[in-house]
Amino acid sequence: MPADASSSPLHLWAPLAWLPDGWREHVVARAGEDGRWAEVTAGVTTAPPGAQVLDSPLLPGIVDAHSHAFQRAFVASAETRDGAHDDFWAWRERMYAVALRISPAQLRAVAAHLYLELLRGGYTHVCEFHYLRRKVDGSDYADPLAMSWALADAAADVGIGLTILPVLYERASFAAALRDDQRRFRADARATVDAAARIRAAARPLVDAGVAVHSLRAASAESIAALRALVDGVEMPIHIHVAEQTGEVDECVRATGRRPIEWLAREGVLDERWQLVHATHANADEIAAVAASGAGVVVCPTTEANLGDGIFDLPAWLGTPVPIALGSDSQATRDWREELRLLEYAQRLVRRARNVAAAPELGVASSAERLFARAVTGGAAAAGQRSWGLVAGARADALVVDVADPALRGVAARKMLDALVFSSPTLPWKDVIVAGRWRIRAGRHKSAAAIARRYAKAIAALSGSATARPS
Repeated sequence: MPADASSSPLHLWAPLAWLPDGWREHVVARAGEDGRWAEVTAGVTTAPPGAQVLDSPLLPGIVDAHSHAFQRAFVASAETRDGAHDDFWAWRERMYAVALRISPAQLRAVAAHLYLELLRGGYTHVCEFHYLRRKVDGSDYADPLAMSWALADAAADVGIGLTILPVLYERASFAAALRDDQRRFRADARATVDAAARIRAAARPLVDAGVAVHSLRAASAESIAALRALVDGVEMPIHIHVAEQTGEVDECVRATGRRPIEWLAREGVLDERWQLVHATHANADEIAAVAASGAGVVVCPTTEANLGDGIFDLPAWLGTPVPIALGSDSQATRDWREELRLLEYAQRLVRRARNVAAAPELGVASSAERLFARAVTGGAAAAGQRSWGLVAGARADALVVDVADPALRGVAARKMLDALVFSSPTLPWKDVIVAGRWRIRAGRHKSAAAIARRYAKAIAALSGSATARPS
C-alpha cells in the first residue's frame, strides 16, 4: 500500500535514473519537507545510510498539460458513425450532451477515476482546461467555483498535482453568440482571472491556477486584451486551443484575414507564459513566430488522431527551442508512453521514414529519449512550475520502472526509454511518487477501490443505466 501522506520525505538510491543530461548511474534522490528535491546526485556508488535502495530505474513524472476531466465520462460514446460523414464537429455535439448533465459530485468522481489512471500512466501533474463552470441551467452555483473545487478534491483524493485553468469563453464563433448547449461555459475576462486568483488564494496543497482562452473563435480580441491586462506581470500559465482543425483556420482567415497563430503573433499577444494547445495546422512562418515569442505548444496525439484533426509537424517544431508538452485532452488515452509512440509513428507513416524525432547530429540518436526530454521540460512551463524533473529544487515527483514487465524483459538498462515507448503494451508504473511521497506503491493506490465505486455510480447516473461495473 502507498505510504501515508504524512510519512517522512523519501530518500532514494537508484542504480539508474534519468537526469536533465540523460541516463546517469548510481543516483541519490532526497526529497525535502517542502516536497521538492533537496538533493539529486549521480555517481554515488554506495547507497548512503538511511537511503532506500531501488532495484529499478527512476524517471521523472510527466505533466499532462491539457485535460478535460469530464470527458472521461464520454470515452467510447462517440465511436460509431450513423451518417455519411463524421468529424470533430459531430463529435462535439455528442460531447455537449455529457457536459450538460454532469454535477459537481459526479465531476469529482469522474475526475478522481481519471486522475488515478493518469497517475498509473506516468503523469504526476495535470492541467485542467476548465470551462465547465456553471449550473446545468447556465446560472451560477452558490459558490461559482463549485466545479473547480470538485476537480481540486478529486486531485486530493488521488494525490496528483493540479493546475486549474479557468477559461474565457463568450461566444460560439467569430460571428455568433453562445449557443444554448454552451450555456455552462460562459465566462468573461474578469470572471476568468478572478477564479484563478481565488484558487491560488485557497493555497490547497499541490493545486495552482492559471488562465485560458478557449479559442479565437470563442473570445473577442477585446476580451483577450482585457484578460492580458488583468494578468499583466502575473507569473501564471495562459493556455489557448489554436489551429486544431482546418475548419477553424479557415474561419479565422475569413473573420480576421489571418490564420490563428499568425493573428496571435502579429497582435503581440504571445510571451513565455502562453501555451498553444494542438497547433496542428501551423506553417513555417507561424512556427518561427512562436519560437521568437518564447511561447510553448501542447500536443495531444491520441486525441488529435481520435478526432481526425491532422498531424502535428513534429520535425519543424523540434527544430526550434519551443517547449513541447503532452496532453491527454479528451482522455482517449491516459498514458504518456502511448502519446509519444503515436507522435513518432504518425511521422513515420506520412514521411515513410523511421526515427523521425531522433537527432544524431545533436548527439541524440534515440527518438524516445529526445521526445521524452522535450516533454519533461515543456511540461514545467505549461503547469506553471519553474523547474521539473529529477533536479534539486523541482517538485519531488518520480516513476519507478517495473523491470518485471514482459515488454521490458531482456532490454539493456540504457535502452529502457526506447522499450517503454516502442515495445508496447507496457504495464503501469511499479511505483509513483508525487511531492516526495509514495502515491502508488507496488502497483497499488490506497483509495483505488473507493474511487472505482464512486466512478461507477456517477457513470450509471450519467448514462441512465441501473448498473455499471467499477473499472
